[in-house]
Amino acid sequence: MTTRQDTPRDTLRLNVQGMDCGGCERNVETALNRLPQVEQVSASSMNGTVSVTGHALDHDTLSQTLAKLGYPVVDASPKASSSPPWWRTPKGQLVVFSGALLLVAGLLTMSFPEVGSWPFVVATLVGWVPIGQAAWRALRMGNPLTIEMLMSIAALGALTIGAAAEAAVVVFLFAVGELLEGVAAGQARRRIAALANLAPATARLLEGDAIRDVPADTLTPGQRVLVRPGDRVPCDGRIVSGTSHLDESPINGESVPRQRAANDNVWAGTVNLDAALELEVTRGAADNTIARIIHLVEEAQAAKAPVARFIDRFARWYMPLVVGVALLVAVVPPWLTDLAWSESVYRALALLLIACPCALVISTPAAIAAGLSTAARRGLLIKGGAVLEQLGKLKRVAVDKTGTLTAGAPSVTDVEGWDEPSEQEVVRLAAALEQDSSHPMAVAIVEHAERSGVPLGRASEGQAQVGQGVSGRFEGRELTLMSPRQWQGGQAQTARIAALEAQGKTVVLLLDGERALGMLALRDEPREDTPAAIDALNRLGISVVMLSGDNARTVSAMGEQLGIEAEGELMPEDKAQRVRDWQAQGLGPVGKVGDGINDAPALAAADVGIAMGGGTDVALETADAALLKNRVMGVAELVGLSRATLRNVKTNVVLALGFKAIFLVSTLLGVTGMWVAVMADTGATVLVTLNAMRLLGYRFR
Repeated sequence: MTTRQDTPRDTLRLNVQGMDCGGCERNVETALNRLPQVEQVSASSMNGTVSVTGHALDHDTLSQTLAKLGYPVVDASPKASSSPPWWRTPKGQLVVFSGALLLVAGLLTMSFPEVGSWPFVVATLVGWVPIGQAAWRALRMGNPLTIEMLMSIAALGALTIGAAAEAAVVVFLFAVGELLEGVAAGQARRRIAALANLAPATARLLEGDAIRDVPADTLTPGQRVLVRPGDRVPCDGRIVSGTSHLDESPINGESVPRQRAANDNVWAGTVNLDAALELEVTRGAADNTIARIIHLVEEAQAAKAPVARFIDRFARWYMPLVVGVALLVAVVPPWLTDLAWSESVYRALALLLIACPCALVISTPAAIAAGLSTAARRGLLIKGGAVLEQLGKLKRVAVDKTGTLTAGAPSVTDVEGWDEPSEQEVVRLAAALEQDSSHPMAVAIVEHAERSGVPLGRASEGQAQVGQGVSGRFEGRELTLMSPRQWQGGQAQTARIAALEAQGKTVVLLLDGERALGMLALRDEPREDTPAAIDALNRLGISVVMLSGDNARTVSAMGEQLGIEAEGELMPEDKAQRVRDWQAQGLGPVGKVGDGINDAPALAAADVGIAMGGGTDVALETADAALLKNRVMGVAELVGLSRATLRNVKTNVVLALGFKAIFLVSTLLGVTGMWVAVMADTGATVLVTLNAMRLLGYRFR
């Protein structure tokens, strides 16, 4: 016999319609958790998705259960452009119809008082029907204490005690609140759906000498496409021919266009600005950068932060408690005081309405979703609300040197001419020797000559001398570019070379025969934003430590230059052990930033691992967050956004609970009535949602 444990464990992700608030999420999670094959359910109103984990999951059973709740499963997430305007949605039409009935009822009772309260009764019942249907569906699925059930009790109870006008107003205001929640949730979903629209629908496929337009989602690795100036890049690819500036801001938020040339990688969704490019497709549409960003952000939004999970648990026992308190408010006062039964029941019904936890439940996921969306638009990928929450708590960040704090390639830092040659002449002669070499140091010298405006020549009879350097003939001279190890120079020159090497620089000598003409010093220099990024992290109260596998002298010199602790000659396992030691000493939470395979163990050991976007796939997969911009300042931006999001969450919770506390007291004292209670609940829900949406405009300082 096959037991449940023997069957495969599956995870299904379903796109649903109509799930716009925290109450909807709880309805879905409660109903699906009752199915025998389901182990775990996570519903996200911000994404309009339901993730289900269990054994031998049946898609049809899950879909039928959700449909019975009123949340039909759709094939794919709705695009931003396909969402109808609010007045064409069922919720919008209900608001318009209920509002019209309420207006007619008011006019009738004022014009013809003899009709009594019947117009308001009709308006209440018509507006209550969809609410009652939703309450009944949830009840059948084993979830009796829903927002819709509380509204039904309050509306029908008000009719019973003769408060028909207030019952009609309550039903109408609830419909308005539902509509506003739907509009706000739809706006958040459209922020993510809009990412999918960055890639063009068609691509210009090259087939020999022929060019034809094909759907961009049919491109496969190995094919070649033409991207004209002004076009969006249709795929992740590698430039085969052409040089152009690309606007990469849609992907990484970088405002300055970057020049890309042959063999450079480009991203789908970026914009070609200057010249035609021929690309080789490296990733299909389902696996390109845009698709991966969307997948990561949607998964991150579905993964609830600890504070969100706490509020969910709070809401589960809060609802029964509210019902119990309302029952006591209805029954106890008439026994102990001379308060009329109708008045005590009225206050109890108003209490049910003011106590609805919609605003409280939506306060956290709305802020988390907005924070994750804002980060994605800035090229900061965060894999979950828990990571976003933890980023703001970091106390120490360990960073790799090469490729993280530095650009990962050497550059010329010092040039000196000895005797007669000028610095410019030393650069010109050295560049002539290195013109045909692909060595990183040779490339750095040639690039320095180009930036300095030095006219470039090319040496003849070039010869690489293993362990010594390179030699060749240029303008009648026998030139050599070599390490100073085998050279015996003057005391002053030797001291100068030693001083430069003590700074972590690599020195090469330029010789004409046996005579030294000068020297060049090179070093893998810090990125332009590295000093500012370290300063920003320090201002945030975070200490920065460099952990590197490079030689200790170079690492120490770099640490002194940047003003941070530094430790070199570390193996990958040593870096991970340093992180664990800090955690054990209570110096955390600890973040780790890196870009290579050797950083993966430390990234996994850290409380938050952050990968540079230009790093290896291993680093990107191991990390909790990634910096697509390849800028160290992104770490400070992540921390700043996390803290802004947590402040937003706290503000939302205070707003939600504050509104409820004020109107709870006024309701119990009989100062405010049912319609004010509904306005307070709806107002709080809309207010916290709008406050969360402010994060979409968050500016990184």
